[in-house]
Amino acid sequence: MSRHHGNDESVLGAATGRTIPLSDVSVGQTVIVCEVRSGIFENEDGNIGLRLVELGFVEGEPLRVVAQGHPGREPIAVRIGNTTFALRRFEADHVLVAPAPEAGTRS
Repeated sequence: MSRHHGNDESVLGAATGRTIPLSDVSVGQTVIVCEVRSGIFENEDGNIGLRLVELGFVEGEPLRVVAQGHPGREPIAVRIGNTTFALRRFEADHVLVAPAPEAGTRS
C-alpha cells in the first residue's frame, strides 16, 4: 500500500474534519492530539504509544510541527507548549491529530 506524504493529505484532513497521522501534518500547521496508538516495534524498548503519552502527547493537547529533516522529512520537530521534540516518522504515525480550531474561536 503506497501513501502520498504531502500537503494534500493535511488539507484533506482539515477539510473533512477527520483525523490524520502526525507524520502527514505540514510544517507550520497547528493541530490537536485526538489519539495516541500503542505499538511495539522490533528493536524498540517498550510501548511507543505509552512513551509518547509520557512525553505529553495526550488527547486534547495542541501541538505545532516546526520542522522536518531532509531527506525523507525525518525527523519531525514538534512543539508542545515550550518543549520541542524530534520524532521519527514511525513514532509520529502513532499520533492521530485533527486541525486546531481557528485562533479567534475560543470559548
